[in-house]
Amino acid sequence: MKSISIRELHEKAGEWVRKSEKLGAITVTDRGRAVARIEPVEAAPTVNLFSAHKLRRGYARMLGSLKRGTNSTQLDSEDRDRM
Repeated sequence: MKSISIRELHEKAGEWVRKSEKLGAITVTDRGRAVARIEPVEAAPTVNLFSAHKLRRGYARMLGSLKRGTNSTQLDSEDRDRM
């Protein structure tokens, strides 16, 4: 594990943060005493939220009744008439 002083961190903070991805955890010291650690964050797996989404029953039912060229205002009017 790499160790740097606060002074080094202050002078080149961005560089040390980027280096932590390659080197792993970096310990920051103040007069020889460890005070902090810079650790790389693991990348979260990318998941398509739309593909994992389940349709609600009412919406799925409505999609089943839609045909090409169906007017949505007509569907709304039919829904109102049923109530």
